[in-house]
Amino acid sequence: MLDVLKGQRTYALIGHGGCGKTTVAEMLLHDAGVISRLGKIEEGTTTLDYEPEEIKRRGSTQPGFATYLWNKNRHFLIDTPGDLSFNGDIRYLLSAVDAVFFLIDAVDGVKPLTKKLWQEVSKMRLPAVFVINKMDRDRADFDMALNGIRNQLGVKPFLQNIPIGKADSFQGVVNVVENKAYIFAEGGKVTEGPIPADMVEEVDALRESMVEEVAVCDEGLMERYLEDPGSVTVPDLFSCVRKAIASAELYPVMCVSGLKGMGGKRMLNAAELFFPSPLDAVAGVKEVEGADGSVREVTPSAPAAAFVFKTLFDPFAGQLSFIRVLNGTINPDASLLNTRTDTKERLGQLLFMTGKDTQPYKEPIGPGAIVALAKLKDTKTGDTLCDEKSPFTFAKPELPQPMISYALAPAEKGEEDKVFQAMAKLLDEDVTLQLTRNEETGDMLLSGMGQTHIENAVEKVKRRYKTNVVLKAPTIPYRETIKGKAEVQGRHKKQTGGRGQFGDCWIRMEGRGRGEGYEFVDAIVGGSIPRQYIPAVDKGVQESAARGVLAGYPMVDFKVELFDGSFHTVDSSEMAFKIAGSLAFKAACEKMKMVLLEPIALVSVSIPDAQMGDVIGDLSSRRGKVLGSESAGGVTEVQAHAPMSEMQEYAKALSSMTGGQGAFTMAFDHYEEAPPVVTEKVVAEYKKSREE
Repeated sequence: MLDVLKGQRTYALIGHGGCGKTTVAEMLLHDAGVISRLGKIEEGTTTLDYEPEEIKRRGSTQPGFATYLWNKNRHFLIDTPGDLSFNGDIRYLLSAVDAVFFLIDAVDGVKPLTKKLWQEVSKMRLPAVFVINKMDRDRADFDMALNGIRNQLGVKPFLQNIPIGKADSFQGVVNVVENKAYIFAEGGKVTEGPIPADMVEEVDALRESMVEEVAVCDEGLMERYLEDPGSVTVPDLFSCVRKAIASAELYPVMCVSGLKGMGGKRMLNAAELFFPSPLDAVAGVKEVEGADGSVREVTPSAPAAAFVFKTLFDPFAGQLSFIRVLNGTINPDASLLNTRTDTKERLGQLLFMTGKDTQPYKEPIGPGAIVALAKLKDTKTGDTLCDEKSPFTFAKPELPQPMISYALAPAEKGEEDKVFQAMAKLLDEDVTLQLTRNEETGDMLLSGMGQTHIENAVEKVKRRYKTNVVLKAPTIPYRETIKGKAEVQGRHKKQTGGRGQFGDCWIRMEGRGRGEGYEFVDAIVGGSIPRQYIPAVDKGVQESAARGVLAGYPMVDFKVELFDGSFHTVDSSEMAFKIAGSLAFKAACEKMKMVLLEPIALVSVSIPDAQMGDVIGDLSSRRGKVLGSESAGGVTEVQAHAPMSEMQEYAKALSSMTGGQGAFTMAFDHYEEAPPVVTEKVVAEYKKSREE
């Protein structure tokens, strides 16, 4: 088992949407002998993008999984989605791998989303190799992409490879470490050749600076280099580079053309040469951290533990739970403890996945392996499965909060529960979706990472569960408040024969500052209202406030002081004083100015510097207030406050303005008084709905 694990590699392809990850994955599968011909995104024939929604939009909406042998060693690959709408669980995916190939588009270079993704990789200190893809395209610019890595990502790239030619003339790379040229042919063939004469001088200069750069990472090698530069061999350099990559000191750069299948074998070799095995650590032993802060050494002989990092739906196998084996060895049909539910799960078959194809694996698997498990009873994404004699819960990463919510409704009345149940099934598959019912508005709300994310989820539910769902903008959670002060009486008297109803209260009511909430003050003296009836007045006020006065939204930020009243020894009751409190509240509202409050979001937008003016102008047109901006490496981060009612369609607007290069996050921040024109519109809509 130890020998097998030393050669095993588990890695992800990561990069912004459209940089060619799925096409590069197709090239790797072809060169590893898994598929016989290269599929194409445009034709919907790639191995890892097989969902109808992915084929329709020509982009990944969920991670793709593959496994293959290279040089008799087992490789596990995750192709991650690049669209911000579909990679909200990127931290879960990265927690399942030991390294990444980070793709950069040779035409578009580093985008704002590239920067955000790199922050996630560097935060987890994952070893990475940069792969500049699309070197065969018109306008491909290796130096521009390289400068983006250096200046915009703040990374010092290690020029392991430089391209021979570009666009139509791209034909291979010179490996600076080996001092050799590798010529690519379409379909994956690679031949060694001499370094082109016009590149010899450049390569010699690069190699000299590169050897110094590598030697700095190892004190012993540095001493040898200073004493005798010729004594430093290629194996010495590669050994040092591998350690430096593992400790995030060096980041090699490669260049390929995924579309033409040029460079895949070099990537597979690089994975074996540079990426760590599941047992490798920068120093000492490899460890895995538990949710309680404990750590365990990673070894196949340890008690078994596995993290469920993704759930997908298969039309034949049903729910598939993808696990990364954290520690120990897992056998088919083993029973493991789910630490969340404290119940045992029988695993059944271990399945190797390549796209939508499953392959049962009958041997034990050790750390680093990624396998799918079918039809687990009560296991969800984020759970840990472990040996019941040695319980362990993995310290799972935090997920981002949803950025936007939409209301769901059935196309036909009476099918609300059917829609809710169908959509709830999707939550097991996508942990970045949230489904809630808004008790205030009655809306069924689906929250996600963006408009495209939510629309895709609705399409999937319609297709799978034959449920016709209507998607509409949610009811904005406005609030109401008051200005000024009022002193009023609330008196409820009713005589219907026999015991009557009597409650009488005097209150002073006034507005409070934003965010100060509701306050009830009991100022009764002399027993004008018995103690047992005072909470009923408070309850009557609060229930009326929850229903609103101006436009049916809850009233907030006000104070009520109960200072006088009267009662009847027979007819008074809690209900009578509750009604009296409600009447007093309504009477006070009639005397004061009613105000509508609108929710304001804190918006953070990342865009190329050139689009800053357009984005700020658009935010201003949405009544946004720009708080500031910072620019670094060609990317500007703009922060603003904007009304949530104006941001419902912002995702598509930003994509249109920036050619798909913009990214944003949004979260509720505070309430502000709505302008008169907004108040008039909301009140008119409320009155119309009441009439209907």
